[in-house]
Amino acid sequence: MPKKSIKPSDVIQSSTIKTTPISNSYISFSFQYFDNTSKKFSINQCGSNYFISVLERLKKISYLSLGELKTNGSKALRFHSISWQDTTEKDGFSCLNKSLMDYANNFSFQFEISANKHGRIHGFISDNVFYIVWFDPFHKLYS
Repeated sequence: MPKKSIKPSDVIQSSTIKTTPISNSYISFSFQYFDNTSKKFSINQCGSNYFISVLERLKKISYLSLGELKTNGSKALRFHSISWQDTTEKDGFSCLNKSLMDYANNFSFQFEISANKHGRIHGFISDNVFYIVWFDPFHKLYS
């Protein structure tokens, strides 16, 4: 019988949070918690080149496992956890409900879209899913 993995939506119903990444599975992306209501992290003014770059980056990353993504070390990718105390958003992903925010802030990561040209994508990981929360085309999380 396969192990049931915890999804971010289960956090609301559970007081204990566990992540069980499947190291041999490829990373996938979800927009379930995407927030475009923030003026700081809005993509409304971005042109088609931005979106093409985003899709190309997501495509390339989707060929990696979570383990490969975390150990990649590529300066072009710049994948790493987010230290909220060093950002402009000290409370982290405040757009999420409290239970999910607590979980997401502990498993938050970011990666670069392209070498300093199109900013970064911020989100959190559960199992092998990267939940995209914010697009940051103008590097405002660390400004």
